[in-house]
Amino acid sequence: MRAMVLRAVGRPLVEETRPDPVPGPGEIRVRVEACGVCRTDLHVVDGDLTDPKLPIIPGHEIVGIVDALGPGVTAPALGARVGVPWLAHTCGHCPYCRAGQENLCDEPLFTGYTRNGGFATHVVADAQFAFPLVGFDDPVAAAPLMCAGLIGWRSLVIAGAGRRIGLYGFGAAAHILVQVCRFQGREVYAFTRAGDEAAQQMARSLGAVWAGSSEESPPEPLDAAILFAPVGALVPLALRAVRKGGRVVCGGIYMSDIPGFPYEWLWEERQLVSVANLTRQDAVDFLAVAPRAGVRTTTTVYPLARANEALADLRAGRFQGAAVLVP
Repeated sequence: MRAMVLRAVGRPLVEETRPDPVPGPGEIRVRVEACGVCRTDLHVVDGDLTDPKLPIIPGHEIVGIVDALGPGVTAPALGARVGVPWLAHTCGHCPYCRAGQENLCDEPLFTGYTRNGGFATHVVADAQFAFPLVGFDDPVAAAPLMCAGLIGWRSLVIAGAGRRIGLYGFGAAAHILVQVCRFQGREVYAFTRAGDEAAQQMARSLGAVWAGSSEESPPEPLDAAILFAPVGALVPLALRAVRKGGRVVCGGIYMSDIPGFPYEWLWEERQLVSVANLTRQDAVDFLAVAPRAGVRTTTTVYPLARANEALADLRAGRFQGAAVLVP
């Protein structure tokens, strides 16, 4: 197989040829059709997330075809299209797993971080953490759903049932979530970097009722705000934008430090919460909603060998929507 491998944090990925991996008990091998490039991949490559299992193949928005089954695996079947997400394995016995909070497992594995991911032609995955993609006929379009879509969905569930939703950082996750919110009858207020007219126009075209810079105040108090941009300075701004009793959800796995702010901005029962990883039930729920909501992803496609270019373009914000690698 071919793979783009991270051998040292802060260094470019290296293209390598390796023997095809062999699935072990409970595992499947997936021939990768497409793999999205997520901001979390940037955090791994740049060292914001410490202690990746080096050398590691990044990538956790994987769509592909099952082409080998490990011992004991009966499903998914050979030839099935599946999606492989960030959460690669959980222990099943810690207090969080037993309580239905497997996203907080004490002994997890993560695709593209502690277990090889999808910046490759093949990947091995735990069969129980691969999701059937029946009816998802375009692997490139489906790839961003495996993280941007899933973490966006979990963030929206945590945000609650409010009608006015603010989305800070209009990238891969937000451009999917605005379509879900529109389907649910909510109003979306999109916040972008100052002067990013392209992102604001995209937000409006996908159904946002308002779009402006992150420093602006929305025309109406928000019921909830979801932060996808990894910028801690946005937290006080979002708290000021939500109504009394409103909620601010930090949807990223990494964020720069949150600056100090007056207690009165949090007072009146405003809430500040974070989202961590996902559960398998999140995937089941979201993958049922996405087709009904008519979700369409906007993608920029790169050959596998140009993974470093895709990461650099994501870092610089040189495209709208999501980047996707194809072997």
